[in-house]
Amino acid sequence: MERRGAAGEVWTCQTVLPAHANQRGELSAGQLLQWMDVTACLAAEKHAGVSCVTASMDDIQFEEAARVGQIITIKAKVNRAFKTSMEVGIKVTLQDILTKVEKIVSVAYATYVAKPVGAGKVELEPVKLLSAEDYLEHTLATERRRIRLGYEQVFQNLLQDTNTEDTFEEEDAVSTDVTHVQSIKLVQPPHANHHGNTFGGQIMAWMEMVASISASRLCCSYPILKSVNMFKFWGPSVVGDRLVFNAIVNNTFQNSVEVGVRVEAYSCEEWIKDQARHINSAFLIFNVVNDKGELLTFPRIKPTTKDGTRRYHGAIARRRIRLARKCMLSAKEDKLSDPWERSNQAYVSYSNVAALTHLAAKPGWEITSTLDDVKIWTHEEGDVLSFKVEMQVKIRPHSAFSLLSDFTLRQEWDKHFLTCELLQAVNEDEKIYYVTCPPMAGHKPRDFVILVSQRQPCKPSEPYVVAVKSVTLTSVPPSSEYCRSEILCAGFQIYSGSSSSCTVCYFNQVTSGVMPYLAANLTCSSKSIEDTALECIKFLELKGSKH
Repeated sequence: MERRGAAGEVWTCQTVLPAHANQRGELSAGQLLQWMDVTACLAAEKHAGVSCVTASMDDIQFEEAARVGQIITIKAKVNRAFKTSMEVGIKVTLQDILTKVEKIVSVAYATYVAKPVGAGKVELEPVKLLSAEDYLEHTLATERRRIRLGYEQVFQNLLQDTNTEDTFEEEDAVSTDVTHVQSIKLVQPPHANHHGNTFGGQIMAWMEMVASISASRLCCSYPILKSVNMFKFWGPSVVGDRLVFNAIVNNTFQNSVEVGVRVEAYSCEEWIKDQARHINSAFLIFNVVNDKGELLTFPRIKPTTKDGTRRYHGAIARRRIRLARKCMLSAKEDKLSDPWERSNQAYVSYSNVAALTHLAAKPGWEITSTLDDVKIWTHEEGDVLSFKVEMQVKIRPHSAFSLLSDFTLRQEWDKHFLTCELLQAVNEDEKIYYVTCPPMAGHKPRDFVILVSQRQPCKPSEPYVVAVKSVTLTSVPPSSEYCRSEILCAGFQIYSGSSSSCTVCYFNQVTSGVMPYLAANLTCSSKSIEDTALECIKFLELKGSKH
């Protein structure tokens, strides 16, 4: 029988047995984390060809609970390999063998590092991309990596904001001291891989256990793990180490509670000298429900120490980031514009680039017009219409990228842009513009507030990206003079042709704000799209010759 799974892909199936269940008869979250880590590690090692260790596991949301007797299927696949690390995507589903109903339990992303025998390093081979989904995840892995690397800065910015807020006003608030839990584990051979390093999943399972005990001391019930705010491994532990787990409630939010867990490791000598190694930290969010499945309210808490106050405010900042992420991932198409705030900037930027990448990768594009160096394609999916304009341009791709990513130059070739003002240069890759457009017959002039996210390729076969979407800024409210309109998904992908030519593709997912400028073109009574594309080519080749 043919082995299931391509290179860097592993599937595992597990039956949920009573030994895997918690007090509610549901699969223990700690057990599931162990299975997820082992499966993802096997996928990483299948790609790397050497042993791998867990570096981190991104925010994890648990959407469904599996019960005893149900089947858990875990698919893990390497999405992208960097130099010595790789991102592994993990998808967990459950199946009821009696009803045949399947549900998604969780989708997560983890980072693994190749650790060959000895002190040397191994440079990983690129992932072989075999399908459109492979290409998509490979591209978005870079965006997710940006979020990981920028998380700490976002958190620190929000922490400064939350430190100014009033907090401990409620008289009946509970002291966090009663929720402190400590547990010590001796790492034995069954807990480690063949090199003696403790399995990351085993540490995560132990962390979930102590966090659950901490939460239960506050709610006097059996808490349910709903999400984890990134497991990050700061260092290794090995067979023979003593691992000390300290868990305490950081804050409560009506129907949820955040528990912080810190893990320190000691060798036998370090144990005697009391010299700890901080190897892991994570923040786990729990709910509690009654017999009817209704969420119960947690009591408010009050910290009693300076460190407790720091953790209290940190929980508020992490919740803001978590809610922003959840809002972005669950956004509906009738809510086009996202607020641009400190808590969600990384996720709005990710959403911007991801939306354009998804649109470009969709199958079923149909060519509707060909004119000289311009081709126009359309794509229909239900009520959603999108178009693509493909242009052959005789300049270097990086020059085209530089010119097209500067939207203050857009009026020089696009008659639909009346003015364009740079509002915020967030960083070198993210800029926010205020755009006005001329009035169409019977309509007010329109204005837009847009985020432009620009990305350079990590390797020659990848495109330059300039992604565009509307955002909401409180400092730029709608005005009676203009009809505030929105862009759901638009932008450019620029592919290298040769050293002196490139292919520029412009995409736009049509919204009501854009439709008035395209209606005549779509009914073939105007050639405004072709004319604008030809002006764009002329502009790029004229300006590009001077770069």
